[in-house]
Amino acid sequence: MSRLARGAIVAVLLSACTVGSRRAPTAPPAPAIEVTAAAARIAAASERAPAAAWARLAELTDGIGNRITGSTALARALAWATARMRDDGLDNVRLEPVMVPHWVRGKEHATIVHPIERPMALLALGGSVGTHGTLRAPVVTFDDLDALRATTATLAGKIAFVNHRMPSYDETRDDPGYVRGMQARLHAASEAAKRGARAVLVRSVTAVGLRTPHAGALQYDDGVPRIPAAALSLEDAELLARLSRRGSVEVELALGARTLPDAPSANVVGELRGRELPDEIVLLGAHLDSWDVGQGASDDGAGCVAVMEALRLLREAGLAPRRTIRAVLFTGEEYGLAGAKTYHREHTKEHHVAAFETDYGMGAPDAIGVGGGDAGMRAMEPLLPTFARFGIRRFRDHAFGADVEPIVQDGAAAFNLQPDGHHYFDIHHTEADTLDKIRPEDLRQNAAAIALLGYLLADR
Repeated sequence: MSRLARGAIVAVLLSACTVGSRRAPTAPPAPAIEVTAAAARIAAASERAPAAAWARLAELTDGIGNRITGSTALARALAWATARMRDDGLDNVRLEPVMVPHWVRGKEHATIVHPIERPMALLALGGSVGTHGTLRAPVVTFDDLDALRATTATLAGKIAFVNHRMPSYDETRDDPGYVRGMQARLHAASEAAKRGARAVLVRSVTAVGLRTPHAGALQYDDGVPRIPAAALSLEDAELLARLSRRGSVEVELALGARTLPDAPSANVVGELRGRELPDEIVLLGAHLDSWDVGQGASDDGAGCVAVMEALRLLREAGLAPRRTIRAVLFTGEEYGLAGAKTYHREHTKEHHVAAFETDYGMGAPDAIGVGGGDAGMRAMEPLLPTFARFGIRRFRDHAFGADVEPIVQDGAAAFNLQPDGHHYFDIHHTEADTLDKIRPEDLRQNAAAIALLGYLLADR
């Protein structure tokens, strides 16, 4: 394909994938370097240092660990990321201050005390209030969130247990089922509180269990009492359900969770300054915070490292884009999106022509999500053979990302990375989210694909 043709394709791509009122500019002259040539230079840079990204991820995960907002670990991670971006020679490396929620888990336990005595594996849901000591109460079981919402019975003095199952991976729709599976985690506390419950337990949001509970945020409704809420491992959820079918069940529950005043944090920003259109921005985003369990390797440490590595590769390859490529490692994604909201507020007057996010683990390279419907997909398809060099098998008509959503709504073209997600939610928000779940070659290939996409969007 000719250089001119490739330039035209990318011009169509940015226009097609823009969803808001502010459209990408008309097509300039064709890129100075063909996309295939750029891919070759990125590949060569990646092959010269194949373990670079993996080594950085090890520094972050093994050296710093999980990074919940308000923690000293997150503060260390912010300093670490800033230093590494400066090591790479990026432009305008900085911390942009953000105030974030500061929720603390505290000590917690739960035990079935009748008709048997059995400890249960659980994690308080993010944002939950504590129990202020140990409470003991009978359990009322609901098969799913709809059953809880449908009940007209009072739950006064009781613990509601919602055994809402996340479906198995839907191969036909290529859907892990998370959106449906997470509804009880989000809403069961307020639904139970409306009916007088003292606390709520929910089944962890996963289809696979090895007695590992999954954390995650809840949502309290305005004007509804806030009651303690926790997620059970799948095995303990099944036990509680079986016992409930046979007769009465009582549980002792103690959650030390509490919310402190908002804490200072920051988004980490670094750039490759555009050579001709520096005020037009292609944003590559991931989030640096994590839950307070595991190492936050898959969610989203590997995404942060991949974005950093993408810019390092472009600089190492000598690829200077026409537009500015900006890496943003957002804070506060897991609980409240404070980093995304602050970034949008502070940068709303800037012209973001495209916004990309990686926050779906770092499995084997598979797809790049593309916004803009059929037009966006048609524009991308001719480029698939070039992306295939880095393991990308397809483009999907579906681009998502909580941190970049406000920028996309303002008119930026939307993209995201979608590695193989079959097992992502097996370890999501758990103690098992550790470095050993990430294959070094997957991280290397995905980072190179991100570099190519960023350059493609910035240099057309």
